[in-house]
Amino acid sequence: MGSFRRNTFHRRSLAASLVQGVYSLERDRQRACVVKMEQHEAHASPWWERFHFQLNHVLVDDTDLSYFGAIYELKYAHPCFYQSTPYPPRYVIAFRGTLITNFTRYEDMKLNMRCVFAKLYESLRFRKAFEAVWNTVITVGPANVWIAGHSLGASIAMLVGKNMAKSRYHLETYLFNPPFISVLPIEQMIKNETLKDGVRIAGSFMTAGIATAMNIHRDDSEEDLFTMLSEWTPYVYVNPSDPICSEFIGYFQHREKMDEMGVGKYERIATQYSFGSLVAGAIGRDMEPLHIVPTAYMTVNISSSEDLRQAHGIVQWWQPHYEWQSKLYKFKSL
Repeated sequence: MGSFRRNTFHRRSLAASLVQGVYSLERDRQRACVVKMEQHEAHASPWWERFHFQLNHVLVDDTDLSYFGAIYELKYAHPCFYQSTPYPPRYVIAFRGTLITNFTRYEDMKLNMRCVFAKLYESLRFRKAFEAVWNTVITVGPANVWIAGHSLGASIAMLVGKNMAKSRYHLETYLFNPPFISVLPIEQMIKNETLKDGVRIAGSFMTAGIATAMNIHRDDSEEDLFTMLSEWTPYVYVNPSDPICSEFIGYFQHREKMDEMGVGKYERIATQYSFGSLVAGAIGRDMEPLHIVPTAYMTVNISSSEDLRQAHGIVQWWQPHYEWQSKLYKFKSL
């Protein structure tokens, strides 16, 4: 963790820029569909070339033929990386978020709905993403691979990272503005901190009680998937003015408050479930909430944002003049 702290800005900028490279690749593809290739200028390559990476492979959605991801390969390392270990990754696999254009709108929005109902794992895009990451890791080893994504792409990267962690491959993962699916967006709706804490505390006791009554919770930590996933520490980047991801702030901070109150054991049960997963459990279905992660190194952009576009945009994550707060939140098993 120390090496990451010493090189925070460069590593975050690298991951965010490579994700931006995927956005640019898709925009270049769309421009090429409108005019002949030789008549338009490609804009994507500077996003990876300035970090001394090369484009190894593009991940294509089989339904709309859009570019949703890319595999980048290191040519040689930037000097900033050699200030500390570990050294840079040999490969970075990055995923873009939603693009509201005529070419991509339909499939991207369908995938967003799959995220809402925890069905992203059924999509062809996720399967192709997981296959690309798995094959790369098997070839060069987990220490040589990063994954990164923004918005919808962060959901894909998170789900890939979770599934790799289940196989004991803990990949360095960068999640920019990842969606947090919540029935009640407390962080945005309630501004009074005392009321906000009260709602979260009541929710935790209710969720823990329902999970226990339904006999969903298992006490055997060796068999507890949530405990196993806690060994993986993704880097989560959120903006409090972004309603899509801001709930992560309350989610992690609330866990600490429950521990300080001496009732952390209830929160350790409640934190593993969402309203949707409890409903699914009640009707005999198994549903793992996509957005819930046991452990994370969370960075919050505490600088003001002019609008939602800026708060949710990926541009903020390579800007040097913003103010940040970072903290490790680690799940404590029972």
